[in-house]
Amino acid sequence: MADLLSVSTAVPSRAAAIVLARSVISSGLAAGSQVAGPVGSVFWHAGEFGEGEEWVVSFKTTAARYDELEAHLIEHHKWQNPEVTAVPIARASVAYVEWVERVTAK
Repeated sequence: MADLLSVSTAVPSRAAAIVLARSVISSGLAAGSQVAGPVGSVFWHAGEFGEGEEWVVSFKTTAARYDELEAHLIEHHKWQNPEVTAVPIARASVAYVEWVERVTAK
Protein backbone atom coordinates (compact mmCIF):
# COMPACT_ATOMS: atom_id res chain seq x y z
CA MET A 1 0.00 0.00 0.00
CA ALA A 2 1.20 3.52 -0.77
CA ASP A 3 2.06 5.91 2.02
CA LEU A 4 -1.17 7.89 2.18
CA LEU A 5 -1.67 10.88 4.47
CA SER A 6 -4.57 12.86 5.80
CA VAL A 7 -3.34 16.46 5.99
CA SER A 8 -5.31 19.16 7.76
CA THR A 9 -5.34 22.85 8.49
CA ALA A 10 -7.84 25.31 9.93
CA VAL A 11 -9.07 28.58 8.44
CA PRO A 12 -11.28 31.44 9.67
CA SER A 13 -14.30 30.89 7.38
CA ARG A 14 -16.08 28.43 5.11
CA ALA A 15 -15.33 30.64 2.12
CA ALA A 16 -11.59 30.57 2.92
CA ALA A 17 -11.78 26.79 3.31
CA ILE A 18 -13.37 26.33 -0.11
CA VAL A 19 -10.85 28.64 -1.79
CA LEU A 20 -7.95 26.76 -0.20
CA ALA A 21 -9.42 23.35 -1.05
CA ARG A 22 -10.00 24.34 -4.68
CA SER A 23 -6.43 25.62 -5.06
CA VAL A 24 -4.96 22.40 -3.65
CA ILE A 25 -7.16 20.01 -5.63
CA SER A 26 -6.76 21.92 -8.90
CA SER A 27 -2.98 21.81 -8.39
CA GLY A 28 -3.05 18.00 -8.11
CA LEU A 29 -1.47 18.07 -4.66
CA ALA A 30 -4.30 16.07 -3.10
CA ALA A 31 -6.98 13.79 -4.46
CA GLY A 32 -9.81 15.08 -2.32
CA SER A 33 -10.71 17.51 0.42
CA GLN A 34 -13.33 17.81 3.12
CA VAL A 35 -14.43 21.00 4.84
CA ALA A 36 -15.94 20.76 8.33
CA GLY A 37 -17.11 23.42 10.69
CA PRO A 38 -17.46 25.63 12.30
CA VAL A 39 -15.56 24.14 15.22
CA GLY A 40 -14.86 25.87 18.51
CA SER A 41 -11.23 26.72 19.13
CA VAL A 42 -9.38 27.66 22.32
CA PHE A 43 -5.73 28.65 21.96
CA TRP A 44 -2.70 30.75 22.87
CA HIS A 45 -1.63 33.19 20.15
CA ALA A 46 0.88 36.04 20.32
CA GLY A 47 1.04 35.62 24.09
CA GLU A 48 -2.70 35.95 24.54
CA PHE A 49 -5.48 33.51 25.35
CA GLY A 50 -8.12 33.28 22.65
CA GLU A 51 -11.35 31.60 21.67
CA GLY A 52 -13.07 31.50 18.32
CA GLU A 53 -14.49 29.48 15.48
CA GLU A 54 -12.55 27.84 12.68
CA TRP A 55 -13.23 25.60 9.71
CA VAL A 56 -11.15 22.45 9.32
CA VAL A 57 -9.94 21.52 5.84
CA SER A 58 -8.53 18.03 5.34
CA PHE A 59 -6.80 16.61 2.29
CA LYS A 60 -5.94 13.08 1.15
CA THR A 61 -2.57 12.78 -0.52
CA THR A 62 0.55 10.65 -0.77
CA ALA A 63 3.65 11.07 1.37
CA ALA A 64 5.55 11.91 -1.81
CA ARG A 65 3.39 15.04 -2.32
CA TYR A 66 3.40 16.21 1.31
CA ASP A 67 6.23 18.75 1.08
CA GLU A 68 4.64 20.45 -1.94
CA LEU A 69 1.20 20.40 -0.28
CA GLU A 70 2.56 21.88 2.94
CA ALA A 71 4.34 24.67 1.01
CA HIS A 72 1.16 25.40 -0.98
CA LEU A 73 -0.98 25.57 2.17
CA ILE A 74 1.44 27.93 3.90
CA GLU A 75 1.77 30.15 0.82
CA HIS A 76 -1.99 30.40 0.18
CA HIS A 77 -3.21 30.46 3.79
CA LYS A 78 -4.84 33.57 5.28
CA TRP A 79 -2.83 33.21 8.52
CA GLN A 80 0.89 33.92 8.90
CA ASN A 81 1.73 30.72 10.81
CA PRO A 82 -1.03 28.19 10.05
CA GLU A 83 -1.34 24.77 11.55
CA VAL A 84 -0.51 22.12 8.95
CA THR A 85 -0.51 18.56 10.28
CA ALA A 86 -0.43 15.14 8.71
CA VAL A 87 -1.29 11.67 9.96
CA PRO A 88 -0.70 8.43 8.09
CA ILE A 89 -3.67 6.48 6.80
CA ALA A 90 -3.01 3.01 8.22
CA ARG A 91 -5.46 1.13 6.00
CA ALA A 92 -7.58 1.93 2.97
CA SER A 93 -9.34 0.04 0.21
CA VAL A 94 -7.22 -0.82 -2.81
CA ALA A 95 -9.43 1.19 -5.15
CA TYR A 96 -9.18 4.26 -2.90
CA VAL A 97 -5.39 4.02 -2.70
CA GLU A 98 -5.16 3.67 -6.48
CA TRP A 99 -7.38 6.73 -6.93
CA VAL A 100 -5.28 8.91 -4.60
CA GLU A 101 -2.08 7.74 -6.28
CA ARG A 102 -3.47 8.36 -9.78
CA VAL A 103 -4.83 11.84 -9.03
CA THR A 104 -1.70 13.02 -7.23
CA ALA A 105 0.86 11.49 -9.61
CA LYS A 106 3.35 14.00 -10.95
